[in-house]
Amino acid sequence: MLYQTLSKFFATDIGIDLGTANCLVYVRDKGIVICEPSVVAIMDGTKEVLAVGADAKKMLGRTPGYIKAIRPMKDGVIADPEITEEMLRSFIQRAKRFAPRGRRMLSPRVLVAVPSGITGVATRAVKDCALRAGAGEISLIEEPMAAAIGVGLPVAEPSGSMIVDIGGGTTEVAVISFSGIVESRSVGVGGDEMDTAICNYMKKEYKLMIAEPTAEKIKIQIGSAYPSDENATMEVRGGDIVSGLPKTVKILEEEIRMALQEPIVSIVEAVKATLEHCPPELAADLIDRGIMLAGGGALLKGIDKLLTEETGLPVFVAEEPLQAVARGTGIALQEIDTVHKAHSSAR
Repeated sequence: MLYQTLSKFFATDIGIDLGTANCLVYVRDKGIVICEPSVVAIMDGTKEVLAVGADAKKMLGRTPGYIKAIRPMKDGVIADPEITEEMLRSFIQRAKRFAPRGRRMLSPRVLVAVPSGITGVATRAVKDCALRAGAGEISLIEEPMAAAIGVGLPVAEPSGSMIVDIGGGTTEVAVISFSGIVESRSVGVGGDEMDTAICNYMKKEYKLMIAEPTAEKIKIQIGSAYPSDENATMEVRGGDIVSGLPKTVKILEEEIRMALQEPIVSIVEAVKATLEHCPPELAADLIDRGIMLAGGGALLKGIDKLLTEETGLPVFVAEEPLQAVARGTGIALQEIDTVHKAHSSAR
C-alpha cells in the first residue's frame, strides 16, 4: 500500500510492447523512447550478456561459435525467461533515464501488452520476468486493445471497432465495444512466419540458403499480398546448397507473393472467422468504420487491398503501425491505477 502511494509521485510509468520481433518502450510524458529488436547476444556457456537490441541483431547468423544471438520471445510469449529478463532489465534501465530525476527513485510502474487469450502460465511468466528485471508494479493490457487505443479507435463507444494487429509472432484480431473485446482471434502467424516462408521458398526453388535477416529484407523490399502492375525484382545473395559457394539470384515480386501465400491466408481466415462470430449489431457498424490494420505486418504491400476483397469491408493502415501497441500502452498509462485494478484482479 505504501509503495502504491509513493509510486504515484516518485516512480516512472513505463509501457512495454514486448513483441516477438521488436520491443518498444513508452515513458509517460516522453513518448516512445526505445524501439529495438527483441534479440540478446550472449556468451555460450556462461550466458554473459554481450549485447541487447539492435547491436545483438547485427550478430544474427554472423557470430563465432562461442557467441549466440537469441530471440527470447516466440509466438508472442516468453520462450526463454532468463534471457527475456536480461533484455527487459536493459530496456527498463535505459527507459528510466528519460524520466524526470524526481521519478527515478522507485522501481517503475510497468504496463505490458500481452496477446489476447494468453494462458495463466504465460501471464505469470511475463509478470515474473518484469519484476525480476526491475519493475516495481506490473499491469497487463491485451495487445489488440492497446493497438486499438494507440491508433485512435473509439474503443469506449457502444459501437463496434475492429483492429488487426499483425506482429512478428502473432496476429491479433479483435472487435471492440464499450472498452471491452467482444470477439477475438489470436493466431501464431506474423512477420516471422513470412520470413520463414521466404527462406523455404528460396531453398526449394533456387537451392539457395539465406538467413532470416535476408528474408526480412526481401519481404520489406518486394513482398506483397496482392497483385500489382509493378512486378519488382531484387538480387538476393546466399549460399548454394549444392556447392556451398556464394551465389546471387534475381527474384520477382510475384514469386515472393506466392511464397507468402500460406501465412497470409492464415491471417485472412482469422479475420473472416472473427467477423463471422461478431454480433450482428456490431458487424453492421463495421460496414462504415471498416477494419484498421496495425503492427509491422500492416506495412506488407497490398495486405489492405486483399482484406477488402476478402471481407467486402473498407480496410485502413494505421499511421506508424509498428508503434500502435506501444502508443496504446502510453495512453493507458494515463489511467494506470484503473488498469492495474482491472487487470490484476482479472489475472
